[in-house]
Amino acid sequence: MGGFVLTQGPLTRLVPVENAAMPDRSIIQWDKDDLDAVGLMKVDVLALGMLSAIRRALELVTQWRGLLKPMRLQDVPREDPATYDMICKADTVGVFQIESRAQMSMLPRLQPREFYDLVVEVAIVRPGPIQGGMVHPYLKARKDPEAYASPYPDLRKALERTHGIPIFQEQVMQIAVIAAGFSPGEADRLRRSMAAWKRHGNVSQYHDRLVGGMLERGYPLDFAEAIFKQMEGFGEYGFPESHAASFAILVYISCWLKKHEPACFLAAMLNSQPLGFYGPAQLVQDAQRHGVEVRPVDVSNSDWDCTLETMGPEQWGSEKMGSDPDSGQECNRSAEQRTKSGSDPIFGREPNQQPAIRLGLRQVTGLRQEVADRITAERAKTPFTSTQDLALRCNLNEADLKALASADALLSLSGHRRQQVWDASALKPAPALLKGVPIAEDELLLPAAPEGEEVTFDYAALGLTLRSHPLQLLRAQLSKKKLLTAAQMADYPSGRLVRACGIVTMRQRPQTAKGVVFVTLEDETGSVNVIVWKAVKERFRQEVYQSRLLAVYGVWQRDEESGGEVRHVIAKRLVDMTPLLGELSTRSRDFH
Repeated sequence: MGGFVLTQGPLTRLVPVENAAMPDRSIIQWDKDDLDAVGLMKVDVLALGMLSAIRRALELVTQWRGLLKPMRLQDVPREDPATYDMICKADTVGVFQIESRAQMSMLPRLQPREFYDLVVEVAIVRPGPIQGGMVHPYLKARKDPEAYASPYPDLRKALERTHGIPIFQEQVMQIAVIAAGFSPGEADRLRRSMAAWKRHGNVSQYHDRLVGGMLERGYPLDFAEAIFKQMEGFGEYGFPESHAASFAILVYISCWLKKHEPACFLAAMLNSQPLGFYGPAQLVQDAQRHGVEVRPVDVSNSDWDCTLETMGPEQWGSEKMGSDPDSGQECNRSAEQRTKSGSDPIFGREPNQQPAIRLGLRQVTGLRQEVADRITAERAKTPFTSTQDLALRCNLNEADLKALASADALLSLSGHRRQQVWDASALKPAPALLKGVPIAEDELLLPAAPEGEEVTFDYAALGLTLRSHPLQLLRAQLSKKKLLTAAQMADYPSGRLVRACGIVTMRQRPQTAKGVVFVTLEDETGSVNVIVWKAVKERFRQEVYQSRLLAVYGVWQRDEESGGEVRHVIAKRLVDMTPLLGELSTRSRDFH
């Protein structure tokens, strides 16, 4: 906070503080209402992880593009049509705020085409507007503004920017003042009663005052009650317009980066984990589908963070961006030359030219950063010649070597993973008298593991794989059961019976969904969204909540109003197929 002081003395003298569930986090044991009761000031300091991810992405773009000065938020081109095209297709895995299932379903319907559309998108997919019944009326009014224009001229000033539907807290306050005769002070107290996270807040105490005031001014009873119902919905969490606008800035910038700098965006997201709805595996697979090359963790090339590498010596050279102190000057010279030649005045490389991503040692489960720092420091002096050389020079213990070998990070030194594990296990700590002395033994060469085993170890040690997707390896067996891929079902018409299967990547049960569970399945071609109604959930509770690999038998739905972009399966029967994943590591190389 740069020395920003909130209290005269330590906070622990005023309120009880305890450790939070996340590392290095602390929380106050009282909730915000308790703080109000004792008269303490509340300040929201939003530590948004996406801010750090965007900062890292802009730094990487600056390196890769050879910009003459660091790229900043304000340098991102505004109102880019290609970015909005991507958003309208709900191609938003990993971006800020609009990456959830609910948001992805709304995007093709809302069709955001300018910044204010994103402001509305951020605010409308919230419990408040949903409970207040504002979503469908807004979509209808957006398609035909004249037909749904407010018949009350006095309210148009408050509602015209959202096509007659109150979406923001500020609009509710304006309606109370204009239509019900509230004073500004009363309107502010009404806003406070709609405070987030309160079940209907204290809005009910304003019912008679609001409805009565609207009746006195000539508004019909049904309209007044409808307005109050919408206000009541805001007690289930509604957004101020200013808050939504601030978030929409980060939405747009993260989307622009994903569209135009997908490699830099991926590296920044991986270096900022944990963050957002999606883990590294989903982020990597999504980036690969967009043409980003991702390279494996390797002690001979990886730093702690994920880094950028050019596409290969035969094409662009093989230097790592940022590793050479003079590389930035070279990029700047290139940028200046391109400016003089009338080419791209901003970037030092072709706009469509993307780097490869080298996964960082941070991806290795169980490896400490201090160990990674020793590896990168020693490698900068002299390249490693063997796993034994690495272990001796970096003073690695058995746990360090096991973590690296399990993650296939010793490939350049020992070969395939089985050989890595063997070489690593043979390097026992030497007695003090012999410390640093190489051990000469005959080399034992092991056969490589089948791909299924490699994939299983990848997920266990890295949380992702750059090899074949597990469902690709199981596809022959799944096809015999007539289980389809996401790509096969994509263009099916609504109402068709389908069978799908995938790895469960997300389960959501929003408070507004009345017991419905939304499940996302992932296969080798993409994702399948599944809606599990409450009755089906109760019947297949174990399958819903415990399956890692899930088969779904149900009805395909494709929303034509969204251009067919909103698609999902209405589940009728669920089958837990998790045991198939366990078989991957025991099958032969040619099982698929």
